[in-house]
Amino acid sequence: MKIYFAGSIRGGRIDAALYQRLIAYMQRTDTVLTEHIGSPDLNLMEQGKRDVEIYDQDTAWLRESDILIGECTCPSLGVGYELAYAEKIGKPCHIFYDRTKTQLSAMLTGDPYFSIHPYEKEEDIYPVLDQILGHQA
Repeated sequence: MKIYFAGSIRGGRIDAALYQRLIAYMQRTDTVLTEHIGSPDLNLMEQGKRDVEIYDQDTAWLRESDILIGECTCPSLGVGYELAYAEKIGKPCHIFYDRTKTQLSAMLTGDPYFSIHPYEKEEDIYPVLDQILGHQA
């Protein structure tokens, strides 16, 4: 399966290490098109790329993907846009967030298109990912 993983970049990199672990976990069996989201040096990697290049690449990956999995604890305008874009083109969207750290926007929780997965501990995420991706536990 081709996964578009969405996580905050310019909105804040506080959860970059979590993104890296989730991406590594999914890559054991699936292809993560946006594996760079977990890189601790992402802001440096992004320098020199024009915004239009980033937009073109990300929307191409969204179209190519089978599913979007987003970690939305750290609010991000870009991730919100990616979710809306994925919904528009009919990609399944699964949103994870740490309920002890944030409250999701009503624009996400109120939209029945999105599958919302609140968690309290990182360990809670992996069995849900296995279920979403069709892995045997």
